[in-house]
Amino acid sequence: MKPSLSRPKARAALLGELEEAMRRSSAQGVLFGQAVANVAGISGSDLECLDFLNLEGRVTAGRLAEVTGLTTGAITGVVDRLEKAGFVRRERDEADRRKVFIVTVPENVARIGRFYVPMQTAMHKVWSGYSEAELQLLLRFATDGYKAVLEATEALKGLIDAPAEKPVRKPGRPRR
Repeated sequence: MKPSLSRPKARAALLGELEEAMRRSSAQGVLFGQAVANVAGISGSDLECLDFLNLEGRVTAGRLAEVTGLTTGAITGVVDRLEKAGFVRRERDEADRRKVFIVTVPENVARIGRFYVPMQTAMHKVWSGYSEAELQLLLRFATDGYKAVLEATEALKGLIDAPAEKPVRKPGRPRR
C-alpha cells in the first residue's frame, strides 16, 4: 500500500520540479530577450512581436494581433515603432489596395538575429541528445504550452476589462 501513496507524491514532486524549471527558463528567456531589445533600441514586447513576424512571414496587423493576443490598437503602435526603427515596413496588397501587410526588413532583422546564434547553437547541442520520439514529445509540449499561455493571457486581459471590485470595508471603521 505504501508504494501507491508515494507514487502520487513522487509525481507531485516531479511536477513541482518541472514547473520550477519552466519558470526559470521562461524568466531567463525574458531577460535575454530584454537584453537583445536594449541593444537593438526597441522594447522587449516589440522584439517579441518582431519574432512573431519572423515566424509568420508577411501578415496583416489583424493576424499579428491574433497570434500575439494583443489588440489591433496595440499592434498599430508596435508596427509604428518597428517601422520607425527600420525593422518592418508596410506593403499594400496589389489586388486590394485597402489591405496592408506588415513585412520584416531582412537586412535589419539580421542585425538582431546574430545575438541569438550562441543560444541557438547551445540549444541545438542540447536537442542532439534527444531521440526523435523525445523531440516529438518536446514539440508537443512546446506547442501545447504556447496555446495554454495564449489562453491564460486572454483570461488575464478579461480581468483588466472587468469592472473593479469594490474594496471590502472592515466592520467598525467609519466611512470617510
